[in-house]
Amino acid sequence: MSTIVAVKKNGEVAIAADTLSSTYGLKISAQYKVRRQKILCFQDTYLGFVGYSVHKEVFESIIDKHPGDLNFASSRHIFETFNKIHPILKEKFYLTPAEDDTYESSDMRILVANPSGIFQVDEDRHVLELEHFWAIGSGRDFALGAAFQAYDGARSAREIAIAAVLAATEFDPYSALPYTVHTMPLRKEQPVMEPLLI
Repeated sequence: MSTIVAVKKNGEVAIAADTLSSTYGLKISAQYKVRRQKILCFQDTYLGFVGYSVHKEVFESIIDKHPGDLNFASSRHIFETFNKIHPILKEKFYLTPAEDDTYESSDMRILVANPSGIFQVDEDRHVLELEHFWAIGSGRDFALGAAFQAYDGARSAREIAIAAVLAATEFDPYSALPYTVHTMPLRKEQPVMEPLLI
């Protein structure tokens, strides 16, 4: 129950999110919470979380205790990162995957933005790299429509990301203002792929 949006344009990457959460049928607006952010920062990478709020807390703990296992430099690095931390999710955080999963699910859907680009990480650890913009969460359809409409005429990734989140908070009942937004420069050259140690 959220909206997270990431955009690439004119050498800039932006990620934005709403701040509404809910528990047992109750809405919890930003004014009632101390921690409103749905986006975590790790080095030069921002990670936006939808779904269970505990996912963000789990990832904060992983960032604190296992930073050497985290690498978000490319879609391949992100995939290997989530493979590395999956046993940690099971052993340290008591993740209970569904029995009918083809691949054990982390139950996390995350939008990643960094100087290398924007990436969606699915529950089965599939990583989708996006070229222009993307959104996840309950307000995704509204955000994607607004980003599509704004993309050609807007000057910056930040402007598009904000427009997309504003559309979602206007029409999605599970997303609300205020929004948060982060920007960073896009890396001009893709990083040289180093051998992955598995």
